[in-house]
Order: sequence, then C-alpha cells, then structure tokens
Amino acid sequence: MGTLASELRSLARDMANVPRVYADANIPAGAVSFMRHHLHWDVLFVVEDDHLRRASDAAHFARAIELGRTLITLDRDFLDDGRFPPALGPGVIVCVVTEERTLVQLLRHVDREVLGAAVNPRCTIAGLKLALTPDVRHFTRDPV
Repeated sequence: MGTLASELRSLARDMANVPRVYADANIPAGAVSFMRHHLHWDVLFVVEDDHLRRASDAAHFARAIELGRTLITLDRDFLDDGRFPPALGPGVIVCVVTEERTLVQLLRHVDREVLGAAVNPRCTIAGLKLALTPDVRHFTRDPV
C-alpha cells in the first residue's frame, strides 16, 4: 500500500484520457487558460496555490513527480539533467519562447503530436524531457 498521493495518481492515470500537467509560476495565465479551455487539459497552476507559488524549482519538480503530472515550464534550469533527472519524473516540457502567442502555438503542437490522447493514449511522457523551440520541426525528444 502506497501513500494517498501514489494511490490517487494511479487511479487518476487509469481514469484520465487528458494530459495532466503541472504549470509552474512562469507560465502566463493566458497560456494556462488556453490549456484548460481549448486543449481541455487538467492543469495544476502553481500561481493559484499559496504554498506552491514561491516554491523552489526542486520543490516544483518533486511535487510534479508526487502528483504524476507533466511539468511544463519556461525555465531553462529544468534542462539540467543533474538537478532534474528525466528518469525520475512524469515528464518535463521546457518551452523556449519569449511570447505568449508562440507558447500557445507550441502547446497546440504538444497536444497534437506529443500528449494528446489521439497520439498518446496514456497522455504521458514519463521519463522524458522535451525542449521545445518556436521551430517545432526541430524540437528535441531525449529519451532516458
């Protein structure tokens, strides 16, 4: 018998056919709204939680693991495999963009090509870290 979080994570994973993501504090609220209302993703947005909004990168990574949610961020620090080993996590997507409009385009691409139920029935990239740039034809998908 695991922890409550581990038991709920496995139950939620079995029941959900939508991506479950953890959006850290540097994701714009408009992009979070887009993920929720247009892509229909289950998004935990740390800015909406007083305890998470000021947490360290390591705490966000640990919480995403605990909750079984793909971490989506603009923070390039998460590309450091020494600090944030892909094998430990439910997946990390680092979007390398400067404009919210471009971020929304990348998220639409992620839904169509990576996390969407049509291409990925489990809606997970567990053990992977993706670095997405505006030219998504050259995004990296580095397996563990």
